Amino acid sequence: MSSGWRQRRAERERSGPRSARALLCAPALLLVIAACAATEQPAPSVPVASIGPGMTVSPAVDQTRVELVRVLGAANLVLTDTQAPVRPAESAVLAAAPRAVFQVTLPADPTRGFIVVYEFSDSNRAAEAAAEEQHYLATGPGRVQSPEGTVHVLRQVGPTVVLYEWLPGAAKDPAAPEIQRALETLGVGYPIDS
Repeated sequence: MSSGWRQRRAERERSGPRSARALLCAPALLLVIAACAATEQPAPSVPVASIGPGMTVSPAVDQTRVELVRVLGAANLVLTDTQAPVRPAESAVLAAAPRAVFQVTLPADPTRGFIVVYEFSDSNRAAEAAAEEQHYLATGPGRVQSPEGTVHVLRQVGPTVVLYEWLPGAAKDPAAPEIQRALETLGVGYPIDS
């Protein structure tokens, strides 16, 4: 009887470390399985923020969007909401501001046509931010963030600042120049010296 007891004890001691490892590995295995599972979440109904501070659509941004639709629509261009991560060349003030990203539909160039709208507390703060961005884009640090020849369209609409960048030499869609022309009729302009 004692030999049977010793044999069972030896088996338990041998299996003990394995069962302990199994208990330790079980949560990790569950995490791996959970990470591989598909999630069925509906797409958000408002634009998702680009890289950096985000925001939901506020009344000021919504009003700017209405104006964007109006001026772009006059040129037969369509503005859509987007979830693409967009980070144009930005001064520190714009980089820290809440933003919404929109995109003009360019069938021959679907990875371009992004317009970023930044929101500020009031029109004066937006004007200061636009002036800072104008200066930033005309200096060395701002210039090296975009390919040579990039055109920046910078506009202020109430408490928002609108920024659009495009590279004429790389444009694939014939409607691309129309975005710049349409945006130049929006709000107050801040020309960028090349």
